[in-house]
Amino acid sequence: MSGRDRSTMNIPLGEPALLGNEARYLAECVETGMVSSIGGFVTRFELEFADLVGAEYAVACSTGTAALHVALRLVGVERGADVLVSDLTFIASVNAVAYLGARPVLVDADPRTWNLDPGLVSAELDRRRIAGEPMPAAIEVVHVLGQPADIEPIVAVAERYAVPVIEDAAEALGARYVGGPLDRRSVGTVGRIGAFSFNGNKILTTGGGGMVVTDDKELADRARHLVTQAKIPGIGYLHDEIGYNYRLTNIAAALGVAQLEQLPGFVRRKSEIARRYDAAFSGVPGLTCPPRLPWADASYWLYSILCGQSRTGSATRDLILDRLRSAEVDARPLWRPLHRQPPYADARRLGGPVSDDLFDRGISLPSSVSLTVADQDFVIRTVLEVLA
Repeated sequence: MSGRDRSTMNIPLGEPALLGNEARYLAECVETGMVSSIGGFVTRFELEFADLVGAEYAVACSTGTAALHVALRLVGVERGADVLVSDLTFIASVNAVAYLGARPVLVDADPRTWNLDPGLVSAELDRRRIAGEPMPAAIEVVHVLGQPADIEPIVAVAERYAVPVIEDAAEALGARYVGGPLDRRSVGTVGRIGAFSFNGNKILTTGGGGMVVTDDKELADRARHLVTQAKIPGIGYLHDEIGYNYRLTNIAAALGVAQLEQLPGFVRRKSEIARRYDAAFSGVPGLTCPPRLPWADASYWLYSILCGQSRTGSATRDLILDRLRSAEVDARPLWRPLHRQPPYADARRLGGPVSDDLFDRGISLPSSVSLTVADQDFVIRTVLEVLA
């Protein structure tokens, strides 16, 4: 037991950690009246975020989905074009493609990383070249659950065919590559443009918000233009194209600045939680721990396990989920693959059953920065009791 009363136990999956200067910075916004999209915290958040991830430019947006929508538009995705996107991801990743009238091509997961399979991407681009078909307008690489995708071979084949790579790093702030040509590079900074999310359950939160990052000044300037309704500066209400009301507010950016100050500690805590889960579950029959790859330093936004074996693991998954929920422990399955979502049931797919298998067997466990050792031990014991 965790030492908490069982009748009131509620261990959340992922709750925000507001432990620093959040109240102070929010009070400053209120005192100065700078609560909308104009204010010093927006600029400060953009500059400090860019520096943190190692990008030249960062443009704050109202949501992570907005950041991804703008990123796709910036590289020229248009109605009727194809965009390769991960099949195993939250639906926002593909909705941003649909907003532009483009057609998603769903790429199955790589069992090594749980992210889109680079072999499938390479084979598809080679096939299109041989068949004389148009190349996709973009490849959207999602770093799911804090796990860096195997992006190096994707970027290599994309460059060969002049296809831009967009990174959806919504779930993976703090994750980096280790060794090789990408050593110490942050996710979101390898492709042409990256998009991050600061939703309430992310490692860093502004309540809701996102960020576009790029090393291309022209793209950054156009992103800033688009997220402010495409308004021409200095001229009364002249808008030269269709833009969006996607600017982050100063009050949300104030939260972001305070969270950035604590981010290294948050990432270390996530790593500690992951190591304790690994120690408890490694070698347990019927459980598979999340990927640990020598070239990836994951941020473990949500620590996730696989239950049972292929084709039979869903029953074990459901038993564990039911037991955790009955104990008032918040846990959830992995993302339902996009081809199993009604709006995308007819989308073209590349690959086989890996995404389905990960969804059918996967569970994300409580991973809040504030998760206590006692509560984590309770989660571990509850999972192991089902397998006993």
